[in-house]
Amino acid sequence: MKILLLKNEIMECVICKNGTTELGKVTVTLEREGSIIAIKEVPADICTNCGEYYLSAEMTKEVLKKAEDAFDKGVEIEVIKMGSVA
Repeated sequence: MKILLLKNEIMECVICKNGTTELGKVTVTLEREGSIIAIKEVPADICTNCGEYYLSAEMTKEVLKKAEDAFDKGVEIEVIKMGSVA
């Protein structure tokens, strides 16, 4: 998974170099030591061509905090909706 720390601004995609980004929502999936955490409805800049997404620094921090809380609980698999209490 790739998370780039950007500021929610329209940009050229660094992966495909053919698309630009627009605001939308994605599902971020993180895996560690056999545990899988999926966080749905995460605001992101999404490439209109290839679908690669970019999270702001603030959103990355929130996503990683929610995932860390779930990993600390020892879950094997968990699905979290952004904005919900983890």
